[in-house]
Amino acid sequence: MAKNNKKMVAAITSMNEDFAQWYTDIVKKAELIEYTSVKGCMVIRPYAYAIWENIQKILDGMFKDTGHENVCMPMFIPESLLQKEKDHVEGFAPEVAWVTHGGSEKLEDRLCVRPTSETLFCEHYSNIVHSYRDLPKLYNQWVSVVRWEKTTRPFLRSREFLWQEGHTIHATAEEAIEETERMLNVYTDFCQNILAMPVIQGKKTDSDKFAGAEATYAIEALMHDGKALQAGTSHYFGDGFARAFDIQFTDKDNTLKYPHQTSWGVTTRLIGAIIMTHGDDNGLVLPPAIAPIQVVIVPIAQHKEGVLEKASELFAALKSAGIRVKMDDSDNSPGWKFAEYEMKGVPIRVEIGPKDIENGQCILATRYNGEKTAVSIDELVDAVEKKLIEVRDGMYEKALKNREEHTYDCDTMGDIVKVLEEKGDGFVRALWCGDEACEDEVKEKTGVGSRCIPLGQGETNGKCVCCGKPAKCMVYWGKAY
Repeated sequence: MAKNNKKMVAAITSMNEDFAQWYTDIVKKAELIEYTSVKGCMVIRPYAYAIWENIQKILDGMFKDTGHENVCMPMFIPESLLQKEKDHVEGFAPEVAWVTHGGSEKLEDRLCVRPTSETLFCEHYSNIVHSYRDLPKLYNQWVSVVRWEKTTRPFLRSREFLWQEGHTIHATAEEAIEETERMLNVYTDFCQNILAMPVIQGKKTDSDKFAGAEATYAIEALMHDGKALQAGTSHYFGDGFARAFDIQFTDKDNTLKYPHQTSWGVTTRLIGAIIMTHGDDNGLVLPPAIAPIQVVIVPIAQHKEGVLEKASELFAALKSAGIRVKMDDSDNSPGWKFAEYEMKGVPIRVEIGPKDIENGQCILATRYNGEKTAVSIDELVDAVEKKLIEVRDGMYEKALKNREEHTYDCDTMGDIVKVLEEKGDGFVRALWCGDEACEDEVKEKTGVGSRCIPLGQGETNGKCVCCGKPAKCMVYWGKAY
């Protein structure tokens, strides 16, 4: 096996030189987005939308396998409805966009453009949930939402973005908590096995939980630059929303009870996570499961007899096997094509030329590590199917290695400052007493905030990284997007 480490797209700023510009270069040059006349709103171009469609298709199947149904709620929320849950509206007030006029007439009740849909689902539940026989309701919707962010960046933080938001309602707290944890596991499975992106499962501290939630769970990933990215969340609401919206049901014992609710979601932010987890100075590196093109065939010396015909045969064989394949028979040079599809992050490139045909072989080049291997033309389909699995596994291991190399154990705030100065940003594992004042002080003095309290850590022995009192738990801390 030979490695090709040559940088083929010089127009991309090196991530080590300027990570933010590297990211911007990729989303523009790989034709993922285009900016619009509304700040913070973007055109999601066909290639990026194809990535989102693959994410959506796979996740939607996972949701339906766990018994969820898709619904679609309105885009607008009356202000009077939003005001029913005090903590919820206070949490979203700074980000809400308001519709004040319908045509030329001023609205008596302003309409909020949904930043999330808890209140809409609650209004709906109050109309359809009356008996224990009506429960549970396991719903999900695929929509866009609007949050008026001050600082924006494509995919990571935009004023309008696409997402799925699951909303469920249950007879008991136990059922709702089980659902919250189940959907966190679905997200973990998806990120690790489909996106090849290792994540930390954990619970948010009380100061960082979702507005109106009793508990928020999250999966946290580490990007190339050592910053954390929240890749998905799952919230347990208890019966707080049900009480605020007067949702009650008659239980089996013929008494009125308040149901318990959950919500959970991931967004187009996942595309940003893919870029910053796997990308390199040549452009995108896409996990095979969500790549719009899994294999590109590049004919070499295509003007020579038999080359295009053989490339077409390979294309047909791969396509019939269910592989998303493209053959580029344009008049651009092979070098240009190599650079183009490296930029696009296509997992596998197949090269076929006159000498290859003479030898009964073709060349497979894998995007994530630049390796090239010769395979028999007759065994191409099997070789590609195996290679796609190898690529996913290799991408995951590479990302996991990066996270492990940038995860640091610290006992004091001084340790945190020192390790970040010497080694750069990353995850910091440190103990915490549970006091919000200590959480705030750690962020103020070190620059890292709490990301999550990892699940399943068991009993904690040691002292708080801030105050030195007995610790209640270990926390992952870090700078975040």
